[in-house]
Amino acid sequence: RLQAIAADALPAVALTASGRQRQVVLQATGAVSRRLDAISLDELASANSSHWRPPPVEDDSPAVLQYTSGSTGTPRGVLLSHRNVLSSAAAMCREDVPDAVGVSWLPPHHDFGLIGGMLLPVYAGRETIFMPSAAFVQRPLRWLAAISRYRGTTSGAPNFAYELCSRKVRPQELDGLDLSSWRVAVVGAEQVRSGALAEFAAKFAPAGFRPEAFLPAYGLAEAVLNVTSGRWFDLRVERCFSRKLLAEGRVRPAADNAPDAWRLVGCGRAWSGQRVEIVDPSTLRRSPADAVGEIWVQSPNVALGYWNRPQESRATFDARTADGDGPFLRTGDLGFFHEGELFVVGRIKELIIIRGRNYFPHDIEAAVARGHAALRPGGGAAFACEMGGTERVVIVHEVRRGPGFDPEQVIAAIRRELAAEFFLAPGAVVLIPGGALPRTNSGKIARAVCRDHFLRGQLPAVAQWRAASLDQRDRSERPMPQSPLELEIARHWREVLQVDSVALDDNFFELGGNSLSAVELYTRLRALLPPDYSLSQLFGEPTIAALCHLIRHHQAAEIDSSLADVLAEIESISEEEAQRRQAQAVPPGAH
Repeated sequence: RLQAIAADALPAVALTASGRQRQVVLQATGAVSRRLDAISLDELASANSSHWRPPPVEDDSPAVLQYTSGSTGTPRGVLLSHRNVLSSAAAMCREDVPDAVGVSWLPPHHDFGLIGGMLLPVYAGRETIFMPSAAFVQRPLRWLAAISRYRGTTSGAPNFAYELCSRKVRPQELDGLDLSSWRVAVVGAEQVRSGALAEFAAKFAPAGFRPEAFLPAYGLAEAVLNVTSGRWFDLRVERCFSRKLLAEGRVRPAADNAPDAWRLVGCGRAWSGQRVEIVDPSTLRRSPADAVGEIWVQSPNVALGYWNRPQESRATFDARTADGDGPFLRTGDLGFFHEGELFVVGRIKELIIIRGRNYFPHDIEAAVARGHAALRPGGGAAFACEMGGTERVVIVHEVRRGPGFDPEQVIAAIRRELAAEFFLAPGAVVLIPGGALPRTNSGKIARAVCRDHFLRGQLPAVAQWRAASLDQRDRSERPMPQSPLELEIARHWREVLQVDSVALDDNFFELGGNSLSAVELYTRLRALLPPDYSLSQLFGEPTIAALCHLIRHHQAAEIDSSLADVLAEIESISEEEAQRRQAQAVPPGAH
């Protein structure tokens, strides 16, 4: 990544620590032909500064070339002006915490760490404690211990960091931890999960953490970190919406206990001086209030453009609506406003489209992770690939390989969860070791990189599975229905799916099944199924072979139960009663 950035920016000088000049030059110049000088900061500090003269600086003069995280493998330099940086810092300081003390482990080469962790404290004159990112990753407790020790008031991180703390910090390690000074816990840089925040708040409540400290926010490097955020000391806004309708681009609130309720965390409102619009990315018209669209931003925070990418800069930073309004920054993120609050639902480029229906990858990833204890929370990626001539969803997930680890059970659990929650059948499932999932330098899941590694066969698979129907086998080799029960179920499948033939191992959803056809089939087979069997259970393993096994097992259990009742009744009959019944059963003259 450093070589890619150096090749794009062509820097003249590298600032580094003494003793590392040669290492930095070698790392950076692998793809650079020009000379690169390295200057150590500690030597520079002791040098004669009387000859230095400040350069002339205008509001729109470049201040920072901030490279994006490179989730697609091609980092781009975002050109930030002095106006951009100062405007963003001023907006974020409007509700500053009195006697604020910051604590940051975020890498300074990411916008969250650079702007929020370093430049904002300089602007505000705020004391800030820094720690290496590796120190947090190795032991997440160190972050919380630093907040406790230095009485930190303000500290933030992506959603995954709060999940990591909840998972890694042991209950006995809460002793001596005091988080009561932590008044602003910013959550941003990736999708904010309601469950992750609730789990963190519950676990660290004994240490003095208060849930109202959470400050969900939305931003990106192209807008100098901040676009919207909640207000400090207010409880975060959470609402439930219909998952099915959101996937169709429509916004409708849902009850908390509704079957398809999706609980989203609001990312606040736009700051004064910023304009945020929701625009249909296809028509470029403003989306109505009850519709999902692309988030467009107009603000003094919006960067000048991408370094040496004029066409991409015009398309991204000089966007106009269909009626000519602009310029806007096109964020590439999907979201909507509800009651004035911005809700973000995903990235346009990462949207999974199967048979015309939209699925959000982080929604699938969160559901899959709940399917089995061996699946590492926050360690999965969902994306779409063309397989066997059709678009299929692929799941790549990190696993814990402890005693009793069974990869077949884990893969089966993932398939059941996809069928039960989304009526989807995966094209492939790949299990990988912990820490092997491709991520950006800020810890976000790099789905595009993961997809590329999958297609190239470069994932370090512990185990993997591909859908049987994707094999290039002749249908004559497939197990076909033969028994009366198999033929009866196959008839229903053909009628519901409108296909000519089905094999015993065909997957209902791979043949085009969806939620509506699943309900129709469930209704047709209801009389054959156990009375307490649900739709989600039925399609945990959606093949004719699995359904026949289930029904036969149920019928055998009913026969066993009936026989047991008969035997129990026989055992309870007295000898006299048995003789009386036998006499009644013998017809006259039969002796």
